[in-house]
Amino acid sequence: MRVIEMTSQPAVAGDRNTVGGWPVLDAGQPWPECTCGRRMALFFQIDVPDDVAAFGGEHLLVFQCPVHNEAAFGPSQLPERYWEMPLGGNTTAFWRILRHRGDVVAAAADETLQPLRLVLREAGPDDDWEFSVGGEPDWIQGPEEHTCACGAAMEFLAQVPENFGFPKRAEAPRQPDTFDSGAYGLFLGNMVYLLACPRRCDPAAAWPVNQN
Repeated sequence: MRVIEMTSQPAVAGDRNTVGGWPVLDAGQPWPECTCGRRMALFFQIDVPDDVAAFGGEHLLVFQCPVHNEAAFGPSQLPERYWEMPLGGNTTAFWRILRHRGDVVAAAADETLQPLRLVLREAGPDDDWEFSVGGEPDWIQGPEEHTCACGAAMEFLAQVPENFGFPKRAEAPRQPDTFDSGAYGLFLGNMVYLLACPRRCDPAAAWPVNQN
Protein backbone atom coordinates (compact mmCIF):
# COMPACT_ATOMS: atom_id res chain seq x y z
CA MET A 1 0.00 0.00 0.00
CA ARG A 2 1.12 3.57 -0.73
CA VAL A 3 -0.21 6.50 1.27
CA ILE A 4 -1.13 9.49 -0.90
CA GLU A 5 -0.19 12.81 0.71
CA MET A 6 -1.33 16.24 -0.43
CA THR A 7 1.39 18.89 -0.46
CA SER A 8 1.20 22.68 -0.58
CA GLN A 9 3.30 22.75 -3.75
CA PRO A 10 1.43 24.09 -6.79
CA ALA A 11 1.03 21.61 -9.63
CA VAL A 12 2.03 22.55 -13.16
CA ALA A 13 1.04 21.19 -16.56
CA GLY A 14 2.55 17.74 -17.02
CA ASP A 15 2.48 16.77 -13.33
CA ARG A 16 0.85 13.36 -13.03
CA ASN A 17 0.18 13.12 -9.28
CA THR A 18 -2.12 16.02 -8.44
CA VAL A 19 -5.24 17.41 -6.89
CA GLY A 20 -6.88 19.44 -9.65
CA GLY A 21 -4.45 20.65 -12.27
CA TRP A 22 -4.12 19.44 -15.84
CA PRO A 23 -5.59 15.95 -16.33
CA VAL A 24 -3.37 13.51 -18.17
CA LEU A 25 -5.72 11.73 -20.56
CA ASP A 26 -5.50 8.91 -23.05
CA ALA A 27 -5.45 9.75 -26.75
CA GLY A 28 -8.99 10.60 -27.86
CA GLN A 29 -10.34 10.73 -24.30
CA PRO A 30 -12.45 13.87 -23.75
CA TRP A 31 -12.70 15.62 -20.42
CA PRO A 32 -15.65 13.89 -18.72
CA GLU A 33 -18.95 15.74 -18.41
CA CYS A 34 -21.84 15.18 -16.03
CA THR A 35 -25.15 14.30 -17.64
CA CYS A 36 -26.25 17.78 -16.50
CA GLY A 37 -23.86 19.15 -19.13
CA ARG A 38 -21.20 20.56 -16.79
CA ARG A 39 -17.56 19.60 -17.11
CA MET A 40 -16.54 17.47 -14.16
CA ALA A 41 -13.91 18.67 -11.68
CA LEU A 42 -10.67 16.73 -11.48
CA PHE A 43 -10.42 15.74 -7.82
CA PHE A 44 -7.16 13.85 -8.16
CA GLN A 45 -4.94 11.85 -10.48
CA ILE A 46 -2.01 9.53 -9.74
CA ASP A 47 0.31 7.11 -11.45
CA VAL A 48 -0.47 3.72 -9.90
CA PRO A 49 2.80 2.15 -8.68
CA ASP A 50 4.02 -0.74 -10.80
CA ASP A 51 3.76 -3.24 -7.94
CA VAL A 52 0.03 -2.68 -7.31
CA ALA A 53 -1.63 -5.95 -8.30
CA ALA A 54 -3.78 -5.86 -11.47
CA PHE A 55 -3.44 -2.10 -12.01
CA GLY A 56 0.26 -1.24 -11.72
CA GLY A 57 1.50 1.25 -14.31
CA GLU A 58 -1.93 2.73 -15.03
CA HIS A 59 -2.84 6.39 -14.61
CA LEU A 60 -5.87 6.89 -12.37
CA LEU A 61 -8.12 9.96 -12.54
CA VAL A 62 -11.17 10.68 -10.36
CA PHE A 63 -13.72 13.28 -11.50
CA GLN A 64 -17.00 14.53 -9.99
CA CYS A 65 -19.47 17.17 -11.06
CA PRO A 66 -18.85 20.45 -9.18
CA VAL A 67 -22.62 20.92 -8.71
CA HIS A 68 -23.90 17.40 -8.01
CA ASN A 69 -22.59 16.08 -4.71
CA GLU A 70 -24.32 12.82 -3.84
CA ALA A 71 -23.53 9.36 -2.57
CA ALA A 72 -23.08 6.53 -5.06
CA PHE A 73 -25.04 3.30 -4.69
CA GLY A 74 -25.48 0.48 -7.15
CA PRO A 75 -26.28 -3.22 -7.47
CA SER A 76 -23.78 -6.00 -6.95
CA GLN A 77 -24.08 -6.88 -10.64
CA LEU A 78 -23.35 -3.64 -12.45
CA PRO A 79 -25.23 -2.99 -15.72
CA GLU A 80 -23.78 -2.19 -19.11
CA ARG A 81 -21.95 1.16 -19.15
CA TYR A 82 -22.84 1.76 -15.52
CA TRP A 83 -20.48 4.75 -15.34
CA GLU A 84 -22.84 6.62 -17.67
CA MET A 85 -26.02 5.76 -15.77
CA PRO A 86 -27.76 7.45 -12.81
CA LEU A 87 -27.95 4.56 -10.34
CA GLY A 88 -29.17 4.16 -6.78
CA GLY A 89 -31.74 6.94 -6.99
CA ASN A 90 -29.35 9.55 -8.38
CA THR A 91 -30.67 11.82 -11.11
CA THR A 92 -27.36 12.28 -12.94
CA ALA A 93 -24.24 10.30 -13.82
CA PHE A 94 -22.11 12.79 -11.88
CA TRP A 95 -18.76 11.02 -11.45
CA ARG A 96 -16.16 9.32 -13.64
CA ILE A 97 -13.16 7.19 -12.73
CA LEU A 98 -10.67 6.61 -15.53
CA ARG A 99 -7.62 4.34 -15.92
CA HIS A 100 -5.28 4.29 -18.88
CA ARG A 101 -1.64 4.37 -19.97
CA GLY A 102 -1.74 7.51 -22.10
CA ASP A 103 0.15 10.77 -21.74
CA VAL A 104 -1.97 13.51 -23.32
CA VAL A 105 -1.90 16.58 -21.06
CA ALA A 106 -5.09 18.63 -21.23
CA ALA A 107 -4.71 22.14 -22.61
CA ALA A 108 -6.35 23.76 -19.57
CA ALA A 109 -6.33 23.14 -15.85
CA ASP A 110 -9.33 22.27 -13.74
CA GLU A 111 -11.22 25.42 -12.76
CA THR A 112 -12.62 24.23 -9.44
CA LEU A 113 -9.84 22.80 -7.27
CA GLN A 114 -6.46 24.23 -6.36
CA PRO A 115 -3.74 22.54 -8.46
CA LEU A 116 -1.55 20.85 -5.84
CA ARG A 117 1.04 18.13 -6.07
CA LEU A 118 0.54 14.75 -4.45
CA VAL A 119 3.32 12.46 -3.24
CA LEU A 120 3.14 8.73 -2.62
CA ARG A 121 5.04 6.99 0.19
CA GLU A 122 5.23 3.50 1.59
CA ALA A 123 2.63 2.89 4.28
CA GLY A 124 3.72 2.28 7.86
CA PRO A 125 2.11 0.05 10.51
CA ASP A 126 -0.08 2.89 11.83
CA ASP A 127 -1.40 4.04 8.46
CA ASP A 128 -5.05 2.98 8.70
CA TRP A 129 -7.99 4.78 7.11
CA GLU A 130 -5.61 6.76 4.88
CA PHE A 131 -5.85 8.24 1.40
CA SER A 132 -4.04 5.38 -0.30
CA VAL A 133 -3.58 3.16 -3.34
CA GLY A 134 -3.03 -0.59 -3.43
CA GLY A 135 -2.96 -2.98 -0.53
CA GLU A 136 -6.14 -4.02 1.25
CA PRO A 137 -9.17 -1.81 1.92
CA ASP A 138 -9.96 -0.62 5.45
CA TRP A 139 -13.69 -1.36 5.33
CA ILE A 140 -15.83 0.64 7.75
CA GLN A 141 -19.02 -1.40 7.32
CA GLY A 142 -17.62 -4.64 5.96
CA PRO A 143 -16.55 -5.75 2.48
CA GLU A 144 -18.72 -5.02 -0.56
CA GLU A 145 -18.45 -7.02 -3.76
CA HIS A 146 -19.41 -5.84 -7.21
CA THR A 147 -19.22 -7.53 -10.59
CA CYS A 148 -18.47 -5.53 -13.71
CA ALA A 149 -20.87 -5.67 -16.62
CA CYS A 150 -18.25 -7.74 -18.46
CA GLY A 151 -18.47 -10.43 -15.77
CA ALA A 152 -15.20 -9.73 -13.95
CA ALA A 153 -15.15 -9.39 -10.18
CA MET A 154 -14.18 -5.81 -9.37
CA GLU A 155 -10.91 -5.48 -7.46
CA PHE A 156 -9.79 -2.88 -4.94
CA LEU A 157 -7.57 -0.09 -6.23
CA ALA A 158 -7.61 2.92 -3.87
CA GLN A 159 -9.46 4.59 -1.02
CA VAL A 160 -10.26 8.13 0.10
CA PRO A 161 -11.05 8.66 3.81
CA GLU A 162 -14.20 10.23 5.20
CA ASN A 163 -14.47 14.01 4.97
CA PHE A 164 -11.24 14.38 3.02
CA GLY A 165 -11.20 17.93 1.70
CA PHE A 166 -9.75 18.82 -1.69
CA PRO A 167 -8.99 22.59 -1.44
CA LYS A 168 -11.00 24.72 -3.84
CA ARG A 169 -9.85 27.71 -5.80
CA ALA A 170 -10.72 31.01 -4.13
CA GLU A 171 -13.02 32.00 -6.99
CA ALA A 172 -14.84 28.67 -7.12
CA PRO A 173 -18.30 28.53 -5.52
CA ARG A 174 -18.90 26.57 -2.37
CA GLN A 175 -19.72 22.92 -3.06
CA PRO A 176 -23.36 21.98 -2.40
CA ASP A 177 -23.91 19.91 0.75
CA THR A 178 -20.29 20.26 1.74
CA PHE A 179 -18.61 19.53 5.08
CA ASP A 180 -15.94 22.23 4.47
CA SER A 181 -16.54 25.69 3.03
CA GLY A 182 -13.00 25.86 1.70
CA ALA A 183 -12.84 22.45 0.08
CA TYR A 184 -14.76 19.97 -2.03
CA GLY A 185 -15.42 16.38 -1.02
CA LEU A 186 -16.16 13.24 -2.96
CA PHE A 187 -19.60 11.64 -2.61
CA LEU A 188 -20.82 13.78 0.34
CA GLY A 189 -17.63 13.07 2.26
CA ASN A 190 -18.26 9.35 2.56
CA MET A 191 -15.38 6.91 2.81
CA VAL A 192 -14.74 5.97 -0.82
CA TYR A 193 -13.34 2.63 -1.97
CA LEU A 194 -12.42 2.60 -5.64
CA LEU A 195 -12.99 -0.78 -7.27
CA ALA A 196 -11.93 -1.38 -10.86
CA CYS A 197 -12.32 -4.01 -13.55
CA PRO A 198 -9.14 -6.12 -13.83
CA ARG A 199 -10.04 -7.06 -17.42
CA ARG A 200 -9.88 -3.36 -18.44
CA CYS A 201 -13.05 -3.77 -20.49
CA ASP A 202 -13.29 0.03 -20.63
CA PRO A 203 -11.11 2.87 -19.28
CA ALA A 204 -14.12 3.96 -17.18
CA ALA A 205 -14.93 0.50 -15.78
CA ALA A 206 -14.65 1.37 -12.08
CA TRP A 207 -17.03 1.72 -9.17
CA PRO A 208 -16.88 3.95 -6.03
CA VAL A 209 -18.17 2.10 -2.97
CA ASN A 210 -19.39 4.61 -0.34
CA GLN A 211 -19.49 3.82 3.39
CA ASN A 212 -19.72 5.84 6.61
